[in-house]
Parts: sequence; structure tokens; C-alpha cells
Amino acid sequence: MDDRKIQIFLDSMLPLLKAGVAFTIPLAVVSFILGLLLAVLTALIRLSPWTLPKLIARFYVWIIRGTPLLVQLFIIFYGLPAVGIILDPFIAATIGFTLSVGAYSSEIVRAAILSIHKGQWEAAFSVGMTRGQALRRVILPQAARVSVPPLSNSFISLVKDTSLAATITYVEIFKTAQQITATTYEPLLLYCEAALFYLLFCSVLSVLQNYLEKRLDRYSAR
Repeated sequence: MDDRKIQIFLDSMLPLLKAGVAFTIPLAVVSFILGLLLAVLTALIRLSPWTLPKLIARFYVWIIRGTPLLVQLFIIFYGLPAVGIILDPFIAATIGFTLSVGAYSSEIVRAAILSIHKGQWEAAFSVGMTRGQALRRVILPQAARVSVPPLSNSFISLVKDTSLAATITYVEIFKTAQQITATTYEPLLLYCEAALFYLLFCSVLSVLQNYLEKRLDRYSAR
């Protein structure tokens, strides 16, 4: 690597880091929190006895899981203006990622709830709890613990998926790399550097995930 490329690499580090901290991580965090709330709601509806809400929830999961996230983002950001709905890139990206997280994570949450032994329900009912109380106080806390590993993996994947937001002009890590490439004409160098930053963020999150799993494992029955 010649001196010019080394200098470009070094000069690009701070803008890429700023983009990651100020734009990529906030987008991922907000989308994941909203998506997780949507996932829990969707999972509970799918486990409920209500036919129409169950059909709507199934349709939502089917649509989101069956179409590419990139296409969904394009529909939200470039398609909706055709009907008079114009969204800021951050809002559009948040909506797209929230819907995606909600659909995929709802299956994780639903499976976690179903994995709780029916004896837990019976024990809750035996002490006078209603179904709602049993769900809140007994079932969901246990299901949350079961859900931590797959949901953590989903969040790490979401951090990488935020690179798709560059296609709708949201200036996160990858979009910043594209902008620098336009002035330096070093696409291989800048895209590799952007990949390193994604790797850095995801590695830190993986360490945090392992720590969280070990903490929760202390309270798991063996």
C-alpha cells in the first residue's frame, strides 16, 4: 500500500467511526427496540384464540419474510411519495427495519413461549392467576431468557443490514464510504475499511452477547 492510500485510509477512519456511532448504531437500536415490541405483540396475537387478528398477523409475517428487505425499503422511501407520503431517510429506514425485525423476531418469541412447559401454566393457574397474569409474571420472563441468544444474533445481523439504508440516502457507514470513494477513487480500500468497521461493531456486540448469556446462565436450571 503506497503512502497516498495509507493517508486516505487514516483520514477516512474518523468519518466512518462518526457515521457508525451517530447514525448506524442509533438506527439499529431504535429499529430493534420498536421491532421487538412489534414482535411480542405479533407473537401473542398468533397464540391467541382470535381468528381475524391471527390471520392479519400471519399475513404480515408472510409478506415481510417473503420479500427482500431492500425492496421493502425502496417501496417505503421511493414508492410512497407516489401517493403523497414523503418520509425522511431515517424514518423510512426505521420503518423498514422495524417491520423486518418484528416479523422475524415474532417467530423467535412465539417459539420461546411455546417452549415453556405447560406445567408452568398449570402452576400459575393453581395459585389463582388469570391467563394474563400467568403470561406476564411466569411465562414471558422465562421465554425472554430463552430468546436472548437468537434475538442477540438478530440484533447483530441488523447492524450489518443497516448498510442497506445507504440505498435510500441515509448516511451511515457504507454511505459515508461511498461519498469518500467519490472523491478519492479508491473503492476497494474504502469498502474494505467500511467492512472493518462493521466487523468491529459486530465483534463488540458478540462479546456483550456472550457476557449476557453467561449472566443469564447462572439462573438457569440444569
